[in-house]
Amino acid sequence: MSVRLRFAPSPTGYLHIGGARTALFSWMFVKRHGGQFILRIEDTDQKRFVEGAVEEIMASMRWLGLDWDEGPDIGGPYGPYVQTERAALYQEWANWLVDNGRAYKCFATAEELAEMRVELEAKGDRSGYDRRYRDMDAAQVAELEAQGKPYVIRYKMPLDGVTVVEDLIRGEVVFENSQFTDAVLMKSTGLPTYHLAHVVDDHFMEITHITRGDEWLSSAPLHFQLWQAFGWERPLYAHMPVILNPSGKGKLSKRTQSFQDGQWQVLVKVDEYEEQGYIPVAVNNFIANVGWSSGDDLEIFTPEEIIPRFDLADVNSAPTSLPYAKLDWINGQHIQQMDDVELAKALKPFLEAAGYEVNVEALLIVMPSMKVRLKRLTDAEEFLQFLFSDDAAIELTADQLVHNQLPADAARNGYEQALAFVQTTDTFDLDTISTTLMSIGESVTTTGKAGPFLGKLRLAMTGQNVSPPVFESMLALGRERTAARLKQVVGLFA
Repeated sequence: MSVRLRFAPSPTGYLHIGGARTALFSWMFVKRHGGQFILRIEDTDQKRFVEGAVEEIMASMRWLGLDWDEGPDIGGPYGPYVQTERAALYQEWANWLVDNGRAYKCFATAEELAEMRVELEAKGDRSGYDRRYRDMDAAQVAELEAQGKPYVIRYKMPLDGVTVVEDLIRGEVVFENSQFTDAVLMKSTGLPTYHLAHVVDDHFMEITHITRGDEWLSSAPLHFQLWQAFGWERPLYAHMPVILNPSGKGKLSKRTQSFQDGQWQVLVKVDEYEEQGYIPVAVNNFIANVGWSSGDDLEIFTPEEIIPRFDLADVNSAPTSLPYAKLDWINGQHIQQMDDVELAKALKPFLEAAGYEVNVEALLIVMPSMKVRLKRLTDAEEFLQFLFSDDAAIELTADQLVHNQLPADAARNGYEQALAFVQTTDTFDLDTISTTLMSIGESVTTTGKAGPFLGKLRLAMTGQNVSPPVFESMLALGRERTAARLKQVVGLFA
């Protein structure tokens, strides 16, 4: 059997981080078993449809690296992959259920339903529906249809007995059928509810495993009943544990406040992670640790590294919070593992968004020393500001460029020697710069150690307390700009 999983978001907004976790787990499971990962858009709730949401969801998935084998943009043998384009199929099978006595047409108006709800709640029944159309004879149904009365199609849920839901994560969960009402399968608009649509789609798309949020577990008895009614082989279900708010109380929902007191407290949208300077591999690492463990205390990993050991059955059913306190550390660890060219390319759009004209070659010079300091890509702007500043804009005083081991006369001498070197050297590379400046520093400090001079020279070159090492900074600035800054510094001691 070929493993086939689908991720089926509703285009009601952005991709939620909980949805991304479900997609990641599904994707890794498919990759482990050499199967197919399908993207399906469940857009039958047209009242909540958000224009552009499909494109935004796909963009977030691509950013995370969760590629799909079939979907609305690339097609496939089981399309179409957008539910509103499959309406005739749902209608056919809803009618089949009616014809075979497993569902019925309900003509209750909104007013009737409101009255029912009040009457039932007075009796302590919160089902909202009293099944009054369930056993209407065929002649009455035909008469109401002839009158043009709108109707929905409801499933005939068994009135007694139990439904056993088999779940890969939770095992067997037993539900009393009497606690369920007759759910709507087909709306009067001609579009299905999720209950009918996902069963029909998963059957005809030959889905083998269904991964979805824990909130759907309470609806699973209805879905298991539908599989049985159709006589179709049921896929295996895995209900993912709820991701909680950082407080541990309540689900991390799309309404959770993300920005508080000028700081990002809770990142709910996947694109917020991108905007805040996190990299995809780190976000995948971050969410993979929620509800699943490698079993060997491995904290930093790529999806590819854990795919061989990932199994849906190993997902913990207990709800948990995202460990936001670890997010920056995880991201920083992955940044350190990035190739210099890859990191420079990743930083470029953030620096350009800040209004800087980026020289990638200059960035590459400072990458090795900078990557160990970055927690987020957004940190680079402050760290590298000296590269984009007007040379004349760095305002320092002579007092800032001296040290108790580097008196003013010695400091001036050192800066003059550095300027002469930059202006006359035939070779302006990292080895020559470091060798020459180390020698100058050792010759001008009172202790014969270059450290105090090099520290002050770095401040002179960058105007920053935190920056790349002085040798890399000067090379990144280039000979001309380095000389201009040294002339300015020498002038402070005139």
